[in-house]
Amino acid sequence: MSAAANAGAGRLVRLAEVDRAPLRFFLDGAERGALTGDTVLSAVLSVAPALRRSEFGPEARAGFCLMGACQDCWIWQEDGPRLRACSTPLIEGMRLLSDAPVEWP
Repeated sequence: MSAAANAGAGRLVRLAEVDRAPLRFFLDGAERGALTGDTVLSAVLSVAPALRRSEFGPEARAGFCLMGACQDCWIWQEDGPRLRACSTPLIEGMRLLSDAPVEWP
């Protein structure tokens, strides 16, 4: 899926650097598109209104400090540990979950 196909679906709108190579990733099992060089946070927020739900209530979270200090941007990988979305580069085929896996403590 191209970045153009995702336009208007998320909290962030890409205004520049639209000529970078496309990447695909999966968010909650759905294939999504982003661009090479995007962080996990910018990729997810370009296709979704929020990064995740708070583990302490129903509020949606979208990152806060954008430099890896506040822990508001934690997101889960389907097959691995949580990661900080604001400082983690998106990798082709990355599989992410906006909600904690059932077996997560």
